[in-house]
Amino acid sequence: MNFASDNAGPVPAQVLDALTRVNTGYAASYGGDEVTAEVADRVRTLFEAPKAAVYLVATGTAANSLALATLCPPFGTIFCSEHAHIHEDECNAPEFYTGGAKLTLVPDGDVMTPDALRAAIAGEGNRGVHGPQRGPVSITNVTEGGNVYTVDEVAALCDVAREFGLPVHLDGARLANACVKLGCTPAEMSWKIGVDIAVFGGTKNGLMDAEAVVIFDPDTPASSGYTRAQEFELRVKRAGHLYSKHRYVAAQMLAYLEEDLWRDLATRANTRGAALAEGLTGLGLEIVNKTHANMLFFRAPRRVHDAVKAAGAVYHLMGNAPAAPEALATGRLVCSWSTTEADVADFLAAVQAAL
Repeated sequence: MNFASDNAGPVPAQVLDALTRVNTGYAASYGGDEVTAEVADRVRTLFEAPKAAVYLVATGTAANSLALATLCPPFGTIFCSEHAHIHEDECNAPEFYTGGAKLTLVPDGDVMTPDALRAAIAGEGNRGVHGPQRGPVSITNVTEGGNVYTVDEVAALCDVAREFGLPVHLDGARLANACVKLGCTPAEMSWKIGVDIAVFGGTKNGLMDAEAVVIFDPDTPASSGYTRAQEFELRVKRAGHLYSKHRYVAAQMLAYLEEDLWRDLATRANTRGAALAEGLTGLGLEIVNKTHANMLFFRAPRRVHDAVKAAGAVYHLMGNAPAAPEALATGRLVCSWSTTEADVADFLAAVQAAL
């Protein structure tokens, strides 16, 4: 009953088999191999973006931070939710990789609204040399609070960014889960509604260590004078994130794309999340996040959490969880592709017994 994180799960056999297949002979290094070229083509096909530039890095933090650094100069600011992953969980990596750009937090929760975003943008970039200049908008889907933006909601945020002439970055660590939840394609969730750079996450959805950064307009000039694609390549190398034996990260992504494995894995995780939500609601407990894919936040008395954990469940309590037995505490449950029906049934049985 491990619901701590989708990062904690194992790697599917298809991915391990793909690594074994490329582990023979010699191949060009630093992304010059045939597997990497095939992956780039397949990602372009998946996103319906034949001109896109595609790059692979090992972590979501690197993917987000290097993408944002490509879009934002050091004297700029990045607009994001006050609970965005780039704010809460990346140890100032975006600020570091941009060379000092700040984050402007859009208030009112983990889901930005167009009005709140517009007000935040209007409040910055109007003090001349004395303040930060307006930079990209960063959207996380699925959000850090487990909510899922609809396609129309992302489009509305992109429209606000365009009002101010700003680019848009999509943090898609759980993009597969969002697409499955909404029944949409990656293209419909990204460039077709105004996203400039998207991260197609793999690690949280079963891969060992592989994230794809998709730059939809690679020839657009970056603030440095290089094109976005050129600058991203240079930043990846300078940051120490360019694999020498690149075929191994590419093999993971190739397996992820073959026969839509990415969609199958996300469907499994979402299905278990839906079963958890239904079961907890049926037991009279509150699900905090209004929408969900594979991540739930639920409230229960602290004694219930303690009893369920004692029964073997692994998950996180959020914030400064109260110690009083009857005080309500919020737990976070994350399902991965490997979460089983038995895991869900055992967890719900433990909750019911504790109640």
